[in-house]
Amino acid sequence: MDSSPHPTTATSPPPATGTVSGKAVRPGDRIFLGFSRGSGIALLAIMAAIAAFLTYRSVLAISGDKSNFFTTLDWNAVGTEPKFGIAVLAFGTLVSSVVAMLIAVPVAVGIALFISHYAPRKLASPLGYVIDLLAAVPSIVYGLWGALFLVPQLSGLYGWLNDYLGWTGIFSYSNGAARSLFTVGILLAIMILPIVTSVSREVFLQVPRMHEEAALALGATRWEVIRMSVLPFGRSGVISASMLGLGRALGETMAVATVLSPSFLISASLLDPGGGTFAQNIASKFSEADTFGQDALIASGLVLFVITLLVNGAARLIIARRKEYSGASA
Repeated sequence: MDSSPHPTTATSPPPATGTVSGKAVRPGDRIFLGFSRGSGIALLAIMAAIAAFLTYRSVLAISGDKSNFFTTLDWNAVGTEPKFGIAVLAFGTLVSSVVAMLIAVPVAVGIALFISHYAPRKLASPLGYVIDLLAAVPSIVYGLWGALFLVPQLSGLYGWLNDYLGWTGIFSYSNGAARSLFTVGILLAIMILPIVTSVSREVFLQVPRMHEEAALALGATRWEVIRMSVLPFGRSGVISASMLGLGRALGETMAVATVLSPSFLISASLLDPGGGTFAQNIASKFSEADTFGQDALIASGLVLFVITLLVNGAARLIIARRKEYSGASA
């Protein structure tokens, strides 16, 4: 009887149906790759279609405009001699968004740092949950709260700013309802605060623990750890979170329309009624505009589209420049 061991039969791998970079690819991976690639191409096609539609309708509006499309200081897209000015709407949109960012980003970063590095776990978890819930509140709810509560409460603040800072011209205020770009900026800051806070908190929680422990071992205080390890590591994430918030601020419609009383004038004072924003103007005038007026409103939407792309592109450049400091490879 042959006592030699029987040769083991090697189990052959399942047949590969394709290769990617010289490696075998399973059918499920190929299907997923196809769906992912198709989704990316579809997204680019949709963006191109939107841009083409906006451009076509905008050309019709600009070619029929009887005044300067960019510098006219009023909006009259209905009638025999239509005229409209993007400058007023661009001014209102950018000013209100900048005010919102100046208020919301520092507060959001502070809240995110408190939740991630200061608050005890029993408090941090419920507080983070509440922040996430605030991000889901509908815009119209914020708008109603702003119109019924925020606007009446800001009259005293406006008077104080006028008394002590009115000489700057930026905070000069004449009596009236506090329905200005500054009010819109405060409301937008409250709306984007949960978004910036949530993303920043998750970024700060990803800081390598060894970085913080090394700083503490060298005798750094809690604030020095945050300043030297946490903030540099999370800078790109905070910029990304800020751009998400800015995107919502630029395109917010119902909340702005509920609070703002536009005058279609460019004023140096933030406390005077401003010229409105792109989204608010489109929402309030589209239903009553004629064909040319709708083309004009679509043209203003194209300008907002371009502004958003420029802002996101600038954010990507900033993030790319800061990408070399990640700490992940340490």
